[in-house]
Amino acid sequence: MADVAMMKTPAETALADLFARSKSLLPGDARSREDAFHRLAEKGLPHRRVEEWKYTDLRALMREIAPLAQKPSEAEVAQALSVESVFAAAKPATLAFVDGHLAKADAMPDGVAAVPLAQALAEGHPLLAKLGAVADAEGNAAYALNAAFMTDGVVLHVTKPVADRVALRFVTTGAEAVATATRVLVVVEEDASFHLLETHESPNGVAHQPNGVVEFVVGDRGRVAHVRLNANGDKTLALSTVTAHLGAEVEFGTRNVVAASAVSRHQVWMTFAGADAKGSVRGATMLSGDQHADTTLVVNHKATGCESRELFKHAIDGRGTGVFQGRINVAPGAQKTDGQMMSAAVLLSEEGTMNNKPELEIFADDVQCAHGATCGELDDDLLFYLMARGLPRPEAEALLIESFLGEAVEEGLDDEIVGEALMGVIEAWLKARG
Repeated sequence: MADVAMMKTPAETALADLFARSKSLLPGDARSREDAFHRLAEKGLPHRRVEEWKYTDLRALMREIAPLAQKPSEAEVAQALSVESVFAAAKPATLAFVDGHLAKADAMPDGVAAVPLAQALAEGHPLLAKLGAVADAEGNAAYALNAAFMTDGVVLHVTKPVADRVALRFVTTGAEAVATATRVLVVVEEDASFHLLETHESPNGVAHQPNGVVEFVVGDRGRVAHVRLNANGDKTLALSTVTAHLGAEVEFGTRNVVAASAVSRHQVWMTFAGADAKGSVRGATMLSGDQHADTTLVVNHKATGCESRELFKHAIDGRGTGVFQGRINVAPGAQKTDGQMMSAAVLLSEEGTMNNKPELEIFADDVQCAHGATCGELDDDLLFYLMARGLPRPEAEALLIESFLGEAVEEGLDDEIVGEALMGVIEAWLKARG
């Protein structure tokens, strides 16, 4: 039988050319980059026949490959950071990245050490051995793409309880589309705690291609609260991944708010490696026009007595398309697992679309696991109730949508200032909707 050669799309050919030109200029272990790119090139960009990318056909969506962003000038950095961050009121110690390069760094709170990733890669920082702690992510195309091209980011080492917030701000600039690949490794030692805020920003009208990965490795009894905001421009194709490897008795929470981007895919892998840990993953997504937002989640229970909670809310207007794919895996021996997953969407127009695919895969017998998914319109009775009390229909709708999304944004968030900032993002989206 003759060998079958897979045809490459122009984008895949351009991607291979870009890697060949860039790999010698990027910091760190060249072999690791080669391995990562090989994993991607072997299968090509994922498409709708790949189950986990069924609803987000990256091969069709990524028709052009943007060049890697170059290090910005001081003037470009000043311009990029002249606009205040959404989380400014929380007064976090901020590490700002402009066009994928660390551009400004505040002093870190006591108990947090930050090393620029480019420096860590060049020097072979010992904590880099913890990269890829959640091995399930390695075969993923977006993760592999990031691993092949990662340019900068930061290694955060948290060694004690830290009350002050730390923020990562990623800003992509310029009138021509560029690609960025940032990687953040957060290592939280035993009994340490940490609040991390993350924002992603880019201008409207430019098809930037950011691809960011944040990896958490949390030691026994560690505490982490992570909040992420996608506020990219209206033409941006944004890929993002969060992985979390949790020790015993850890409390970990991550939430993602999507308020922009033409196309976004946010992936989470959370692995319970130690007993009696608790983890939550939440998200709120607001779509309009032709926007497409995908949240893909895998929760791996590999230890006894752990609890996971996942809650996602989508408000979809215009011809927007929402995607939620979530799977809870319970390994043999992971007894007393308690896993609950829920995705809910409200369609605000007849053209909007929501694809929900929650799954359970259980190989232990003493567990409590459930999932659910709903998709519907605003409740007519509640609308009537509000309008009967004098509220115009747009205000009544806004009140109901804000309440619907707010459950995923504010519930369980022990930070009033950050909660108010996120609700402000929702209010701005509702105001723009009219």
